[in-house]
This record gives sequence, structure tokens and C-alpha cells, in this order.
Amino acid sequence: MLHRLVLPFALLFSLNAAHAAEAEKWYPSKYGAKDEIGALNLLNAESVLNAATLIKTGKTYPLAVPIDKNLPAFRHRSFHLTNIQPGEAGGTTMGPNKFTFNDELVVGWTGVGTQLNGIGHIGIDNVYYNGNRAADFVTVEGVQKLGIEKVPPIVTRGVVLDMTAVYGSAIVPEKTEFSVADIQKALDLQGITIQKGDVVLFNTGWLELLGKDNEKFLAVEPGIGMAAAKWLADKQIVAFGGDTWASEIYPGTDGQEFPVNQFMLAKNGIYNLELIDSRALVRDKAWAFMFVLGQPLYKGSTQVNINPVAIR
Repeated sequence: MLHRLVLPFALLFSLNAAHAAEAEKWYPSKYGAKDEIGALNLLNAESVLNAATLIKTGKTYPLAVPIDKNLPAFRHRSFHLTNIQPGEAGGTTMGPNKFTFNDELVVGWTGVGTQLNGIGHIGIDNVYYNGNRAADFVTVEGVQKLGIEKVPPIVTRGVVLDMTAVYGSAIVPEKTEFSVADIQKALDLQGITIQKGDVVLFNTGWLELLGKDNEKFLAVEPGIGMAAAKWLADKQIVAFGGDTWASEIYPGTDGQEFPVNQFMLAKNGIYNLELIDSRALVRDKAWAFMFVLGQPLYKGSTQVNINPVAIR
């Protein structure tokens, strides 16, 4: 009798284990086993032309925050700029026309300030987008796959969701996780939808803390959790982000470190845009716009400082 009871339980356990293993199978990518650009495969000439139809006034919006040594940054990161006038000590000039010039030397991390986090930036147990293992492509001089230099120009429809209106607060409170219903409420209030190929940005008011409470700015933040991340991924967006430094609720639940970024970048090839200054867009109620980004091509880097532009 005991043998007859144990066998079904053993079979059930094996089936559950098999289903769990299948659920964790997140590579190869649906774009092909050798793909290195993830969700940006969704963009093409048609998506650019569609985004161009959103331009009604010709007004442009820079979406970056200025960077200097005082800008708060994640944990170990810093930024220092030094101005140098080579060969001009003591007021020396060059040539009969008295030529002088300024040069700048930057010693800093590419993940300071407004930034594009590429799909090679976040991994799961040293495995990155499309099953690329760190031991096979990561070197001290940069990554040999999934580098920022592989990322094509991002020109598509962008939308900003004003979560301060949803929660009725100029700064969304910490520990606020954006539910799917909350995101839908923002869309309804603004009269827009999320479309395939979109860049989706969240305005939380969090940038108002810069220079006033830098410690809080880095310690906690509101944002999307896993339920909203899965919903957005199902919408086939190409990038998500906003005015916080991680683009997800932080700290994560149960001590998890950036599970949304793992899901979006590693598993789905969806890019992260951090510290996006969307305040002017919100003031003008520019909810949908043409999003344009041509990032520096730092070969081998997985992230880079950027200044994307919205045009409406």
C-alpha cells in the first residue's frame, strides 16, 4: 500500500520540477540565439515614421539631468571632471593668432546620471541576455557581446505616465509599487495607450529630492514591481524607465536585488532608462512624443550616460 502511495507522489514531484525548469527557460531569445539587441528588433522604418506623426509643434525636450561630482550615484559610482589647458602654463599661447583651448579629462563611471542600461548590464547568476555566460564574454576591457556599441539609434514613440497625478502627491511616496491598475489609471487620465515598440517612462517627482535629500533619493524609491513589469513586457515595449535611479521599486521584496531589471533586461531584452527628467513633459501635458536617442558608442560598455530628446 505504501509503495502505491509513494509512486504517485514521486511522479507528481517530478512533473512539478519539470514544469518549474520549463518556466525558468528564458533563452535562447525569440529573436534568435545570436541576437544582441533584444527588443529593439521591434523597431524599423515604419515605427520611426509613425513616431514622426506625433510632432505637432516642433518643441524639443532634453531628458537628461546635468552631471557633476555632487550628483548622487549608485553605491560605488562617482564622477569627476578636470579642465586642462595643455601647453598653456603661465598664459602661453600658440602661433601668431594666439591660439588657446580647453580640454576636459573625465574620471567617472558610465552609470552616473541619466543613462541607458543595455541588456548586457544585468544578469542572473552570471548569465545575461540570450544565455550569454559571463565567463564567455566579460573581460576587464569590456564585454565582447551585448555592448552599447551594438545598440542601434532608438527612434520611436515615447510616452510618459504621470504617477504623481495617480497618487495625488507631488512626490510619489517611497515603497509605492505601481500596480497594473495604477498604470491603467494613468493611461486613462491622460487619454493614451501603450503600443508595441514604445518607450515607457514614469514621472514620480523623485528628482525633486536631488540636492535636498540625496540620502533618501538613493536609499528608497517608488516604481514598478514584477506584476507591472510582466504586463509591460507583454505590451512589447522596447524600453522602460523614469526619474528614479533604478526604474523599479526599491528595496525589493524579500531582500531581492533588482528583480525587475533582471526580468526586463536579461530575460526580455528590454532596455532601462534611468534618471529621465520628464518634468517639462508633464508640465506641457506632452504625454506622447517622438523619442530620439543616439548614445555614445563606448565599445564594450554595458551602460552609458545619455541625453535623449523628446519632440512633439
